[in-house]
Amino acid sequence: MAELIYKEESYKVIGACFEVYNHMSFGFLEQVYQECLTYELTDQAIPYTPQGPLELRYKQRQLKSVYIPDFN
Repeated sequence: MAELIYKEESYKVIGACFEVYNHMSFGFLEQVYQECLTYELTDQAIPYTPQGPLELRYKQRQLKSVYIPDFN
């Protein structure tokens, strides 16, 4: 198994996700969990950017399209 580069940070983010799941359980739309995770990341002082666009490349060419993840 590969060694995690940002082990401590990864555990904090995963822990925040589990905290949201443990409190909210299942059955809601993604938007609800995203909002809850925004609060949890803020409460735990984990830096994030909500829905920041990421540039995409194909064979060294920048695409006009961008990818917008929930968090980055």
